[in-house]
Amino acid sequence: MKFLTPATTNPIDQLKVIGHATDRIDGPYKTTGTAPYAYEREAAYGYVVGAGIAKGRITSLDVAEARRAPGVLAVVTADSAGKLGKGKFNTAKLLGGPEIQHYHQAIALVVAQTFEQARAAAQLVKVKYSKEQGAYDLAKAKDGAKQHKDKENQDKKVGDFDGAYNAAPVRLDATYTTPDQSHAMMEPHASVASWQGDKLTLWTANQMINWSKGDMAKTLGIPEENVRLVSPYIGGGFGGKLFLRAEALLAALGAKAAGRPVKVALQRPLMINNTTHRPATIQRIRIGATREGKISAIAHESWSGDLPDGKPETAVQQTQLLYAGPNRLTRMRLAVLDLPEGNAMRAPGEAPGLMALEIAMDEMAEKLKMDPITFRIINDTTVDPAKRERKFSTRRYVDCLRMGAQRFGWDKRNPQPGKTRDGRWLVGIGMASAFRNNLVQKSAARVRLDAQGVVTVETDMTDIGTGSYTIIAQTAAEMMGVPLKQVVVRLGDSDFPVSAGSGGQWGGNSSTAGVYAACVKLRELAAQKLGLDPTVAEFAHGEVRADGRAFPLIQAAANGELVGEDAMEYGDLDKKFQQSTFGAHFVEVGVDAATGETRVRRMLAVCAAGRILNPKSARSQVIGAMTMGLGAALMEDLVVDHRAGFFVNHDLAGYEVPVHADIPHQEVIFLDETDPVSSPMKAKGVGELGICGVGAAVANAIYNATGVRVRNYPITLDKLIAKMPDF
Repeated sequence: MKFLTPATTNPIDQLKVIGHATDRIDGPYKTTGTAPYAYEREAAYGYVVGAGIAKGRITSLDVAEARRAPGVLAVVTADSAGKLGKGKFNTAKLLGGPEIQHYHQAIALVVAQTFEQARAAAQLVKVKYSKEQGAYDLAKAKDGAKQHKDKENQDKKVGDFDGAYNAAPVRLDATYTTPDQSHAMMEPHASVASWQGDKLTLWTANQMINWSKGDMAKTLGIPEENVRLVSPYIGGGFGGKLFLRAEALLAALGAKAAGRPVKVALQRPLMINNTTHRPATIQRIRIGATREGKISAIAHESWSGDLPDGKPETAVQQTQLLYAGPNRLTRMRLAVLDLPEGNAMRAPGEAPGLMALEIAMDEMAEKLKMDPITFRIINDTTVDPAKRERKFSTRRYVDCLRMGAQRFGWDKRNPQPGKTRDGRWLVGIGMASAFRNNLVQKSAARVRLDAQGVVTVETDMTDIGTGSYTIIAQTAAEMMGVPLKQVVVRLGDSDFPVSAGSGGQWGGNSSTAGVYAACVKLRELAAQKLGLDPTVAEFAHGEVRADGRAFPLIQAAANGELVGEDAMEYGDLDKKFQQSTFGAHFVEVGVDAATGETRVRRMLAVCAAGRILNPKSARSQVIGAMTMGLGAALMEDLVVDHRAGFFVNHDLAGYEVPVHADIPHQEVIFLDETDPVSSPMKAKGVGELGICGVGAAVANAIYNATGVRVRNYPITLDKLIAKMPDF
């Protein structure tokens, strides 16, 4: 499919359906409980047994008593499963034994007729271990951390950072930390597996259907065409369901062993210790500037940890692109830790990276005696600072700052910390930049037109609560000139054309671009069937018009269904342009002068993210991301037991996330923007941009309220109270 379409001939630019605030078409199914989630199928029940140590070996695994328990149909272990491969996207083995790589690594599955029978029998599995000493403390492992072998994770240097930094008249050198965090989505990791001969069907909660289909086939050692994944509805993912996980593999193995369909859902403690999490970071930022506020040198170094085959948390990537400065250094180091796998969580890299960088920018502005927004505007850039020949496709970063400042009342902020009171509350206002790279992925779709005039879209794209069903329907309706009610969308099935999937903020723009491509094919077929020139044919109001003639669209399928299938590809687009999304977050907090309790009072996000395909669902995405950012700033912290090597607060009672009472009024503004470079939709991603910078905006507001600078997240009252001003 040719990528760029002239604006005059791009049907999306009509904006009859696209760009309008539209109710989610899947909403009625979810609110009435009729949307089928992965676990909601009849099957025998599997219960996962997790390892009781973090590192070592199983010396004996006795399942005899469990096998004899009432209702038990099968017990699966590494021995009974036989040789298993390892998928491309898994750092640890999904079924452990005899080696144990992390706490709660799955080591057995008990299958029974009822859930209660499976759970009771699982308690009868007897395991003995030989423990080994593991590494669980990032701070202690930091000095032994190493550079990762992958090219994209190497040190990046521009100019002479050391020389420029040492010569700078104004300098900052500060270290910040972010903790391990959990995805904490509502729906657990859940799968139902069924075999028909040598073919496996897996109903699962998964964001990337094609990735996981390939990994399942590789792990089981069977042809990829023998695996079908189905995932039409997902109850939240945030990156935690990007990859094949233990419950999916064990459901498949359990179904094979039991000779019937088997369902497996991870209990909450295993979700936190068995699956992936956002890894903790230690980040050092150095900035050198002229007395006029121009950055002359900037360095961002980050340390994180993971299992031996893991990768670093890419917390420095926004610093490579967000601010100008001729002398630059970014560096990442990875420590080997024997904790559960660290991997993608909403806005990996930028979310924790901006939590540090955007405090540092405020600290530097204070050293310069300069307004924080002015300091950021002075250091704006229109090109990639490391590759100055590569321009941003669009960059309305400064517009976001200025609009946010005007809307939030920044001019009324007292820049002197600790001077604004509302009774017992110390009141402060803070801001931070938002930045997230805009990624595009190849995405395909199939579009059908039947004799009733119904347009059906099929693609393996997933909807993790992001509104994929609706924006895909809007795209097809716009392209084919039919009302939204005449479009049927079928998602999340590996039998459908391979889409971009849901991840990396690329899903909405890329998947709709794939639907656009398929609709172009269908338009050509329909016009030809009606004897019209496809290059000039207009599709509107259920008709096809060209050269003064008009025919009902339905007539094109009178002699049989028409099917258009195609994909959108991007070639070397990323080499020609730097594509990024921008924004600004503004936060007002109140901090109790006696107790140090922080309450967020107001939040504003201003976003520049290309064309907004559905403002209603896009706003929902951004306020959800803002909520996650607030949680990261004030409460979220997976506490590591450094002796035993596991996350202590591995449930939703101990792992605190924001609730309704924590969330104030949230306002979201989308700049009126299109990006013709990004795709024919002229859109960009927005669902992860909303979390980027929120934590730092909260931290900066707390400093403005109290004069206490906290560089270690989360900002809990114990870190404030000892340094608070007198009541």
